[in-house]
Amino acid sequence: MRSGGVEARFAEFYIKWVAQLEQLQLELAQAAGSGIDDQNDYQLRALVARATAHFKEYYTVKWAAAREDVLAFYSPAWLTPLESAHFWFTGWKPAAAFRLIEWSLGDLTEAQVKAVAGIRARVRAEEGKVESDMERQQVAVAGCKMVELARMRSRVRAGDQSDLGRKAEEMGEVAAGSIMAGVERVMKAGDCVRLKAMKSVLDVLTPKQSVKFLAAIAMVHVRLRKEGLKMMAMNNQSSSGSSSGSGFGWSSNSSTDQT
Repeated sequence: MRSGGVEARFAEFYIKWVAQLEQLQLELAQAAGSGIDDQNDYQLRALVARATAHFKEYYTVKWAAAREDVLAFYSPAWLTPLESAHFWFTGWKPAAAFRLIEWSLGDLTEAQVKAVAGIRARVRAEEGKVESDMERQQVAVAGCKMVELARMRSRVRAGDQSDLGRKAEEMGEVAAGSIMAGVERVMKAGDCVRLKAMKSVLDVLTPKQSVKFLAAIAMVHVRLRKEGLKMMAMNNQSSSGSSSGSGFGWSSNSSTDQT
């Protein structure tokens, strides 16, 4: 069942989380361009720990909210269309992390390049498993439970209508519970791949490289949010101008800023 309460609470959390991420991104970018090196890396390690803790907090809150309404995360009302367009099973696609490595890090050693290539291959395989699991969930939704309900109806005689209704309702609840559990499992599997990809990459980077990598990830999140809000504002202004000028008073169905 969809819960407006979950959407409202998570939207509020997400707005604050992105604002905090933007501040972290500025600190990461500043540290990445500073003279601090890996020989004096206490500050760098502390900043990396703060950034990774911030990302983990997102998933902790997300998983808790998903227990109430997992479907909200498959069509998140708190995101802009631009952010949603870059989503893969309720979050960023893990493979995107490797494009950020290529963009933000040009000083990898030969051993690091080899290690990152191995991580990329494993992540691709795990992405495939998540996609296959979701396909199985879709097949189950479309077929299995409907067949069970149809067979049950065919076995119940006309004189057992009240019992039929009760059994149908019970099976519907069981089917819905099974489906929700399945899509929640897919969501968590996708999140685990995301977190594992990030941790695995950080494990092979130096503190300074880790700061640059996390700064790039944070920058993408923040820019998508800002550009998405800007596009929505422009679309709303355009739609408002068109409807007011038409003389018909039609209202726009455009999305509104969640903030």
